[in-house]
Amino acid sequence: MKTAIWLYLFLFLAVFDLHAQYPILTPFAISLGAAPTFIGWMMGIYSLTHLPGNLIAGTQIDKHGSRRYIVFSLLGAGIILLLQAHIHTPWQLLALRSISGFVLAFLSPACLALLAQLSTNPVTQGKYMSGHGVVHTLASVVSPAAGALIVGALGFSATFASLGYLLILSGMIAWLSMPKGLVDVQREKETVPPKPANLGGSTNTFIPVSWRYFALPLVIACAQGILFFELPLRGGGHSSMMSTGLLFSVISVGALLTLSMLFLNRYSPKLRLTAGVLLMSLCFFTLAAFPDIPLAAVLFVLGMSKGITFPAMATLFIRLSGGSKLGRIFSLQSIATSIGSFIGPIAAGQLRVGVSPYFIAFILLMVGILLLPYFTSRREASLSSTDPNRYWDKRNP
Repeated sequence: MKTAIWLYLFLFLAVFDLHAQYPILTPFAISLGAAPTFIGWMMGIYSLTHLPGNLIAGTQIDKHGSRRYIVFSLLGAGIILLLQAHIHTPWQLLALRSISGFVLAFLSPACLALLAQLSTNPVTQGKYMSGHGVVHTLASVVSPAAGALIVGALGFSATFASLGYLLILSGMIAWLSMPKGLVDVQREKETVPPKPANLGGSTNTFIPVSWRYFALPLVIACAQGILFFELPLRGGGHSSMMSTGLLFSVISVGALLTLSMLFLNRYSPKLRLTAGVLLMSLCFFTLAAFPDIPLAAVLFVLGMSKGITFPAMATLFIRLSGGSKLGRIFSLQSIATSIGSFIGPIAAGQLRVGVSPYFIAFILLMVGILLLPYFTSRREASLSSTDPNRYWDKRNP
C-alpha cells in the first residue's frame, strides 16, 4: 500500500502538470502564427511519436520494471517544457511536441503495470485501477483552469517553465520512492488463502487478446482528440482560455462522480465498458445535433462516461492478460490510444468545415462498441482455464 500511495502522489503532480497544458497549447500555437490545420497536425504528431516508445516499452517494462521508465518520462518531459518556454516559431513547437510524444510514451504503461503488480487479487487490482482514475481525475479537475489562470497572470513562457520544473520534481520523487524492479515490489498480504501453484498450465500463461478489444481505446482516443481540438477553438483571447479550462474541469468533475461510485466495481468490466462508451457516444451525438443544450451539462455527462470507461478497460485488460506480461498488454493499449489520438485532431482539422467533428466521434464510438467481442472465444476460454488467477475470480466474482 505504501508503494501505491507514493505512486498516486507523483501521478497527481504529473497529471496536473500535463493537463494544465490542454487549454493553452492551441492559443500558444496561434500566437506563434499556426493555422488550425497545422494545429491539428501538431496535436496528432505528439501521438504518432508515441508509437515507437510504446513498442519499446512493452517488453522492456516486463524485463526491467517500471521505475526507470517512469523517471525517464517525467524528467525528459520536464526538460522539453523548459525548452518550449523559449521557442518562437510553430515548427519549433511541432519538433518539441514530437519529441515529447516519444518521451511520455513510457509513462502510462509503466504506471499501470506497476499498480497491477501490487496485488494478485483481481478485486484489489480493480480498486487500484479505480484509485488511479480518482487521482488522475482530481488532478485534471483543477489543472486546466489553473493552467489558463497562470498564463493569464504570467504569460506562456513562464507557465511552460514552471510546469517543466514541476515535472522534473515529479521525476525526482519517482526516483526516490518507486521500487527498483518487478522483483522488489512487495505485494500486500491478503487474507484469502494462497492460490494453487498450478492449475493444469503455466503460471506465466499469456492469453492472446483479440485485436477487437483494442479497437475501443483507439476510437475513444480519437474522440477525445477531436474534443481537445475543438474546445479551444471556440474563441480567442485569455477569457476564452479561461472558459476552456473550466470546461475541461467540468469533464473531470463528472468523471470524479462516477469514479466515487465504488459499487460499480462489482459489475463485469465488459458491461461497464460497454455502458460507458455508449453514454460517451450519445454525448458526442448531442454536441453535434443539439448545439442549444448547455455545453457544460453535456461535458459533465461525458466526464461521467469516462469515469465508468477507463477503470473498466484497465481491469478488463488485466483479466485478459491472465495476470502476466502486464507491460506488454498496457503497451498495446497505449499504441491503440496513440493511433486514435493521432487520427482525431487531424481529422477534425481537415473535415470541420464540411461535417461536425463531434458527429465523426459519435460514429467512431458506435463502431467501437459493435467490434467489442461480447462472447469469450474458445481459445480465450481454454487458456483462461489454465490461468491461476481463475481461483481468485471464483472467490471474488
